[in-house]
Amino acid sequence: MILHIDMDAFFASVEQRDNPDLQNKPIIVAGNSSRSVVSTASYEARKFGIHSAMPVFQAKQRCPQVIIVPGSRHKYLAASKKIMNIISGFSPLVEQVSIDEAYVDIKGCEKLFGPPEKMAKEIKETIFKEVFLTCSIGIAPVKFLAKIASDMDKPSGITLICRDKMNHFIESLPIAKVPGVGKQAMKLMEILQVQTLGDIHQYDPGLLNKKFGKMGTRLYELSHGRDQSKVECNYIRKSISSETTLTQDISNFETASQILLALSQRVGRDLRKERKLCRNISIKIKFSDFTQITRSRKIESWSCSSTVIFNEALSLYTKVAVKKKIRLLGVGVSGFQDKNTPIQMDLLCPPREKTKKQWESVDKAVDSIMEKFGSDMVIKASLTPSKETRKKKR
Repeated sequence: MILHIDMDAFFASVEQRDNPDLQNKPIIVAGNSSRSVVSTASYEARKFGIHSAMPVFQAKQRCPQVIIVPGSRHKYLAASKKIMNIISGFSPLVEQVSIDEAYVDIKGCEKLFGPPEKMAKEIKETIFKEVFLTCSIGIAPVKFLAKIASDMDKPSGITLICRDKMNHFIESLPIAKVPGVGKQAMKLMEILQVQTLGDIHQYDPGLLNKKFGKMGTRLYELSHGRDQSKVECNYIRKSISSETTLTQDISNFETASQILLALSQRVGRDLRKERKLCRNISIKIKFSDFTQITRSRKIESWSCSSTVIFNEALSLYTKVAVKKKIRLLGVGVSGFQDKNTPIQMDLLCPPREKTKKQWESVDKAVDSIMEKFGSDMVIKASLTPSKETRKKKR
């Protein structure tokens, strides 16, 4: 059996835990701008139809009394680490798939903790006792059903799908609930008159593959209760990114450059904290009409320098023909390697390589200062307000 543990309204619950004045009130974790989107909504806010990824202005329309909390990623990471340590005490086979959810293979653990439901209850109680947060747990013979089950009795529920009831559950499971079935796939499902996962049985695997690609083959397997994916305990983070929805649409190059610099600083800091080097750098641009593009590039050598990330991100941006105003910018890195892994260096060490190493040393020093005194202690000169801007604010 496999458990899927999903924290309940994680970011919002952490904020309510740490601030008694927010308890039992509708809150959202989001930027304070009307252009921002909801990261997490408390269950009190969800009663008004507010959900993740909803624009903040819509959340305010649905619930005028909603409280907006900026949030703190460092606080959420600290809570997540404690939770994952607790879960690891019940089974060595834990796959953390995001900051607030994980799969657990409990094969052989029954001798220590009893049947799956008893074990799930003990995990829930331990997390609440030590971290003061609730979670919902799904239990099933396969991963995809465990994930679906964890969402069936939220918040703070436990749902068990036994092997002997699995086929009946699949027959009646709405196809829209299956992970990976999005809006485009649903249009085809309507044409094929597929309403439940069980309806997939009537179609040949070849036809499904033609209509849906690889997902068609997977849907056929899932409809027969087969899921070959295992709990991967060596989860590897594949990318690090940061993006911001702007308070006003922009078209000015200097403003875009400043935003890309701030994002690159943030991504670089997270990259160094993970003790990783990257090889790929990307940018994301969403325009005022909500169309979006991404651009990426493989850099010459491994790096964790914020300056290198910014220079490459800016270079990618300058190659985009920006004809519409921009509402969102993002910077990301991928293609990781551990910082301690030996890298073949150029014996002649070109000047550009020396400069990169110098900037990495500067970044390391700045990271140490921020870690000790706070993230606002050191700011790039180009990111500080100009004299004219300060006068306007006065």
